[in-house]
Amino acid sequence: MKTYVCDSSVIIDGRIAELVESGKVKGKIIIPSAALAEIEHQANLSKETGFAGFAVLEKLRMQEKQEDIEISVEGDRPLPVQILRAKETGEIDAIIRSVARERDAVLITGDSVQHQMAKAEGIESIYLRKKEDVEELSFKKYFTPDTMSIHIKEDCRIKAKRGTPGNFNMVELDETLDLISARNLSEEIVESAKRNRDYYIEIDKEGSTVIQMGIYRIVINKRPFSDGFEITIVRPIKKLELKDYNMNKKLLERLDRSAEGIIICGPPGSGKSTFASALAEYYYEKKKIVKTMESPRDLRVNKEITQYMALEGSFENTKEILLLVRPDYTFYDEMRKIVDFHVYADMRMAGIGLVGVVHGRTAIDAVQRFINKVELGMIPQVVDTVILIDSGKVSTVYELEQSVKVPSGMREADLARPVIDVRDFETGEPAYEIYKFGDETVVLPVKQKRGAGPSAGKLETTLAKHMMHDFSVVKSGRRFIVYAESGDIQYLLGKGRKKLSKLEKKFGPIDLKKK
Repeated sequence: MKTYVCDSSVIIDGRIAELVESGKVKGKIIIPSAALAEIEHQANLSKETGFAGFAVLEKLRMQEKQEDIEISVEGDRPLPVQILRAKETGEIDAIIRSVARERDAVLITGDSVQHQMAKAEGIESIYLRKKEDVEELSFKKYFTPDTMSIHIKEDCRIKAKRGTPGNFNMVELDETLDLISARNLSEEIVESAKRNRDYYIEIDKEGSTVIQMGIYRIVINKRPFSDGFEITIVRPIKKLELKDYNMNKKLLERLDRSAEGIIICGPPGSGKSTFASALAEYYYEKKKIVKTMESPRDLRVNKEITQYMALEGSFENTKEILLLVRPDYTFYDEMRKIVDFHVYADMRMAGIGLVGVVHGRTAIDAVQRFINKVELGMIPQVVDTVILIDSGKVSTVYELEQSVKVPSGMREADLARPVIDVRDFETGEPAYEIYKFGDETVVLPVKQKRGAGPSAGKLETTLAKHMMHDFSVVKSGRRFIVYAESGDIQYLLGKGRKKLSKLEKKFGPIDLKKK
């Protein structure tokens, strides 16, 4: 009867149970005490990898009653320090190899280093490589084409968020998972993540696990972190290109030529990451070297754009590597901690184009996130363009400039000081001023002058959805002149006449002229 020794990698990902079920492994299977201790340690930390390992061991015990196998636990139990420093020192792997060597057994592992060490020590080893194909997971049955996310909590009805960013409904499904069923689903997810090379366990801490599984971002929370076992699975509805956002020519030219410190902001679920992905691929198509910094890595970009995570748990380390790689643009998704803003500023000052993604309900919120994290005078040097995404559309665009002047509302010339002007990109009108007043940083809305009326940029943005070709808008007094192609002019004067009339009521007289 042949003897096999399994390490923790093939127990956690469930492949040893599959080998037994398929009949490829028969005989005696030894579970080293060291592997069992490692799985127990992970479970004690409330990590899903530990519970997934226990579930597989339970399945093996059931198979022992039905299949032609015999299971035993053998070998020395490692010391606590060996368990804590297992990844650094490799002591647990060494104990597992010694069990295989002393029993003249075949080692089964999914760890390439363990496999190479076994061969170096003259131990027969079977290395199970990670798969590349995507398996059909049971949670996918809850997703319809318009489902944005699934929300599962033990003993509660499953909820689905369906629709599009800014226009969705929360729907209750006719199914409830108890604790055992929810945990079985999480074990299935973890096992799949461990065995597939395109899946990543991004975070695995006490009470919470975050997994990026292709287009699905999965968050598993449990006691003591949460008051119950819950699984949240989020996916993007569709992948867009930059042209789908109907941006006017002026903004596209800025993104092409001068914008290098870009912030994309918006509330949760507004479509920030979708827009960032579209912009990343737009730059790539413009022959730019594009990289991303993400944790978890959930931007949907083509494989030519390398996606980096926090190196050794720190984006400071990732920054050092990227400064050597020297990309034209780096996309930083999502910026939350103080260190994220420091890293963003450092990379901008080094001359790298940066696109950061932050949470914020208004465009000015994104600018205020930099205050007290970056020196005030540096903000316009590291951030030049702020784009607010609302309900999946480009809503507001600000540009930042710095000048020395008397702030709005002040009169005395000796009150002049450095002021950051936050301007509406479409109109060129000042929206906010940011400056120091004593020890305080003031973010002051600038009141617009009456009688200025709507701008050419606003009309251009509104008109863009009705035009098939490039066009431009010029304002002359109270009138607007639209220079367009013949086909677009014929449409506006024919079938689109009602739309043109509505625009004239809103903006004023509009003259159409051929380009």
